[in-house]
Amino acid sequence: MARDTSLFSGRPSELIGRQIAGYRIEREIGRGGMAVVYRAHDLRLDRTVALKLLAPELARNDTFRRRFTHESRAAAAIDHPHIVPVFEAGETDGVLYIAMRYVEGSDLRHLLDRRGPLGPEAALRIAAQIASALDEAHDHGLVHRDVKPGNILIARGTDSDHPEHAYLTDFGLTKKSLSLTGFTTVGQFVGTLDYVAPEQISGKPVDGRCDVYGFACVVYETLAGRPPFRRDDDMALLWAHQYDEPPPLTEARPDLPPAADTVLATSLAKSPDDRYGTCLTFVSALRTAMTGNRPPGHAPTQVAVRVANSAVAGPKPPPPWARPVFRGG
Repeated sequence: MARDTSLFSGRPSELIGRQIAGYRIEREIGRGGMAVVYRAHDLRLDRTVALKLLAPELARNDTFRRRFTHESRAAAAIDHPHIVPVFEAGETDGVLYIAMRYVEGSDLRHLLDRRGPLGPEAALRIAAQIASALDEAHDHGLVHRDVKPGNILIARGTDSDHPEHAYLTDFGLTKKSLSLTGFTTVGQFVGTLDYVAPEQISGKPVDGRCDVYGFACVVYETLAGRPPFRRDDDMALLWAHQYDEPPPLTEARPDLPPAADTVLATSLAKSPDDRYGTCLTFVSALRTAMTGNRPPGHAPTQVAVRVANSAVAGPKPPPPWARPVFRGG
């Protein structure tokens, strides 16, 4: 079978106008080390889509190809307003592809690069939307493992109370924690170093609390203008995630209340057992810390007490959606 490597040859214009798996490629809209994303036209349903083509070497890895197929189908089954819908995933002529909804707008990476740190209200609005998306994925047994600003799309919202609509994307390279433990070794590190959880670095089993850590790194950056850890080389950065304490958020944002430091420190705890159990719990605690407004019926957050008690009572059992990962452990 022929392997098309031109999409990573540095000449993306060669694919413009070509048809791949029923999609006519119109223009490149994104590029990374593992994939190129194009705006394309669905010739069967007459609609615009985002078409992601994965690096050819990934298609040659049988383990990755099987994992990709299973996880893309699982992601396509999720119907959530803040998750980019996956229309189709497959392989054609040795190229793995994912067709997704085309979102008109930008991503959080470009937004932060252009505007710098966000105000508390905007940061909390975006965080709440992405938190609900991540928790929904976790309920379906999916762990994203690569939550970063580039995987958060920002589109225009509906009105002045909802000025932006955030989408989480890139579920085609996730780990399905419930039943695909045999499909997790692909010979490549899945994750971005600025946002990678300590348990990912050490190769331990991961569950949704891994995403709580990566998501907290992103939220920290939206408020501070930089990720929690910055080092001169990759090895030092990996060491920092595993062993160094994150600098208080208020060092970069003295206008924010000190209570926000406690919430971020909990979300960035080295042990998953010491973090919030869900992303929405983290965002709710952060909103309370920054605004003093607690949702009705929401119990006060007592981070210090919870962490101290865990040392006496032993580690808490994993939440129900994480138990399959810990079976037999």
